[in-house]
Amino acid sequence: MFNDIGPMELVTLVVLAVLIFGPDKLPKLIQDVSNVIRKVRSFSESAKQDIRAELGPEFKDFEFEDLNPKTFVRKQLMDNDDLGLKEIRNSFDLRKDMEEVADAVHGRESATATTATTAANGSVNGSGGTPDLLKKREKLDPGERPPFDADAT
Repeated sequence: MFNDIGPMELVTLVVLAVLIFGPDKLPKLIQDVSNVIRKVRSFSESAKQDIRAELGPEFKDFEFEDLNPKTFVRKQLMDNDDLGLKEIRNSFDLRKDMEEVADAVHGRESATATTATTAANGSVNGSGGTPDLLKKREKLDPGERPPFDADAT
């Protein structure tokens, strides 16, 4: 209920309450406010129970929090997995993909690239005849132009 009130704001409210109502009337006021809050809560709980009773037994698992659109969507998508969304969500390994990209940028060979190269060429060093496009060459041959990368420009 008061998640967005900070400690300084709370202290300011307490000081204002003491100044406005005085130290004599403040305990009685706090007690009255807490009684009102208790009555409102009991009224809302009895109203929820009446609504559940009127809806019937097929709505016995109905929660009023489900009326919040975020909660409803989360419950329908996360709990009810008819479409296989959990499998799709688990198939994405963003950390592994980012590590592969970082290894490619730094010229290192990642574990998955090493496995793929070993499977394709039969060795780790890539001696199967295909050039390793991720490795930088030492120097250009005389008269040879550097490679043009349209994505980099």
